[in-house]
Amino acid sequence: MTKTFMPNNKNIEHKWFIIDAKGKIFGRVASQAAILLRGKHKINFVPHVDCGDNVIIINCSKAILTGKKLSNKRKYRTTGYVGHLKTIKYDDLMKNKPDKAMFLAVKGMIPNNSLGRKELLRLRLVSGSEHQYQAQCPEVV
Repeated sequence: MTKTFMPNNKNIEHKWFIIDAKGKIFGRVASQAAILLRGKHKINFVPHVDCGDNVIIINCSKAILTGKKLSNKRKYRTTGYVGHLKTIKYDDLMKNKPDKAMFLAVKGMIPNNSLGRKELLRLRLVSGSEHQYQAQCPEVV
């Protein structure tokens, strides 16, 4: 009788991957990063164990938002007081903080629980093409 393999923290290896967002569609890059962070590309994926990998996204500022998303799409946040809803257009967000825009996109594709917060800690975002993670020998996706 064969036993079912159940992954746990002891027998999971976290690899390093690098995604170049230059000239690629913004949402496609974010969804690819979310899949790698959760570990859904692995054969031994289980939803209750953190079996994902480390992801570095470079050139976040050069990702492409299709259609009229740059001018129409907005990010909303509230201060907690009545009438204090803050909005920012993605045009301004991509100019000033493109790595924050990418983080918000990936965060929306990860489960909103303690495991999802742990997975998001393995996401590294870089606005330019130079990064400081050469020592980890990341694989290019």
